[in-house]
Amino acid sequence: MSERMRGDGIDRVVTRLARGVARRSSRRGFLARLGVLLVGGTALPLLPVARASENARTRAPLPGEPGRDKPHGDPEDCDYWRYCSIDGFLSSCCGGTHTSCPPGTQMSPVTWVGTCRNPEDGRDYVISYNDCCGKDVCGKCFCRRTEGDMPVYYPGKSNDINWCMGSEGVIYNSTVAIVVGVATEDE
Repeated sequence: MSERMRGDGIDRVVTRLARGVARRSSRRGFLARLGVLLVGGTALPLLPVARASENARTRAPLPGEPGRDKPHGDPEDCDYWRYCSIDGFLSSCCGGTHTSCPPGTQMSPVTWVGTCRNPEDGRDYVISYNDCCGKDVCGKCFCRRTEGDMPVYYPGKSNDINWCMGSEGVIYNSTVAIVVGVATEDE
């Protein structure tokens, strides 16, 4: 078989495939899908980020972080050092602790963050505030502190959002404050 005949066969197959695609699709449909892809891609950085992992409560304390056995201050008091940017009911008053949700609730995978100074060592720590979701509102120990709180259009730093929308149980119960790491200044 000559090369020309083989080339004609390939041309016929490619032409048939191209015409089949053209029959099943339109330019408007292609442009619509392309637009959705472009707009969706630019919206990704705006989505909340899951900052605290499930094993956060089982890990060893960070250097300089007080141990769980003797945290600085009372976790059932709004003046506790980790609560500098909290807005909600304290999990420690609702059957949980300052790092774990009450029984029957689940920790929201999305959160807001704050940076709080630990008076015990004078260092700043990044705190992940996770909502506990799934059963009725606790209603005990409401705290609203707004150090570092940003408007709602900065979702990762706004404490005015119900973060339970990112979990199975959308009913807000309380909030925990988990140390994520030591805060460092950008150089």
